[in-house]
Amino acid sequence: EVQLQASGGGLVQAGGSLRLSCEASGLTLDDYAIGWFRQAPGKEREGVLSISSRHGILFYADFVKGRFTISNDNAKNTVHLQMNSLKPEDTAVYFCAADTDANRLVLGYPNYWGQGTQVTVSS
Repeated sequence: EVQLQASGGGLVQAGGSLRLSCEASGLTLDDYAIGWFRQAPGKEREGVLSISSRHGILFYADFVKGRFTISNDNAKNTVHLQMNSLKPEDTAVYFCAADTDANRLVLGYPNYWGQGTQVTVSS
């Protein structure tokens, strides 16, 4: 059974940093595309960053440029989302997701979702 466990959210002041982690079980990262999505109150879910071992970065949203990075730790079967220079508009529930089909992931319809982790950025 595939499970994705997201962690690392919290409350941070604007300009601060957080590192989210998505620990995967029941799958091997080499065989899957992994991504982060977020959903702010009253807004639709949107893609943040996604990656695969085979193809590298698959997708990144404009708002992450120069601020967020994604990385795989294959030894720990974990994907990290490093978020720097956080802004209040980054406040959202962040979800990790996975699929063997990178296109399905990038389009927002992956087969596997983790539970969300709340990120709150105060001004």
